[in-house]
Amino acid sequence: MKILICISDVPDTTTKIKFTNDNKELDQTEIQWIINPWDELALTRAIELKESLGEKIESITVINVGPAGSEPTIRKALAMGADNAIRVDADPKESYFVAYQLAEAIKSRDFDIILAGLDSADYNGASVGGMMAELLDMPSVSAISALNIENGKVFINREIEGGTQKLEAQTPFVAIVQKGIAIEPKIPAMRGIMMARTKPLEVVAPANADCLTENIVYELPQPKGACRKFTEENVNELVDVLHKEAKLI
Repeated sequence: MKILICISDVPDTTTKIKFTNDNKELDQTEIQWIINPWDELALTRAIELKESLGEKIESITVINVGPAGSEPTIRKALAMGADNAIRVDADPKESYFVAYQLAEAIKSRDFDIILAGLDSADYNGASVGGMMAELLDMPSVSAISALNIENGKVFINREIEGGTQKLEAQTPFVAIVQKGIAIEPKIPAMRGIMMARTKPLEVVAPANADCLTENIVYELPQPKGACRKFTEENVNELVDVLHKEAKLI
């Protein structure tokens, strides 16, 4: 069984975001780039399956749409335990463009399970996985919180309102994963870091595709107001503020 994980290169969640060019572009100076957390957990689960099932998992591949600057992030995925990687040499401009590039790169290859994170930590579009599956004409299952393989069969859990849905999936399919797919991301060992330097990383040319959306301008959220504290002697004042000043969220 061959597993593919789609990974995004995103700013660390502690990064202080700044914009340039009249707020039309992200200022990428001083940004620490990481594997998108959902994708990192998906990769972790794939590695766990390979460690438990051995030769039944033939290979784990990661794929990324990004420029050469994303290769350190890809190498980290290889250090975690992926066997090989593919980079589509294109700027990940927007969701449809990324989904199209992924689909075109995947069409000529055979994978049994394609894992994609539910969301990305930068744009939070939650749309690439589903669009990619449609472009591949492949069934997909979203909101997956557990993935297991037993006797060659794939079993998944989906979190739904009021409970958990348990399904058996037929391969090939796209699995769009969320919280719960793995507990903690796998930390690369020194041996893995050394081996990652020599693992195959194939760079492919981008397909010809138009973007369907365009970012006109970025706006930072309004700064939070100063914190106001009330003691137990000021309960009446607190109630008054809640009635007159507090805003519903």
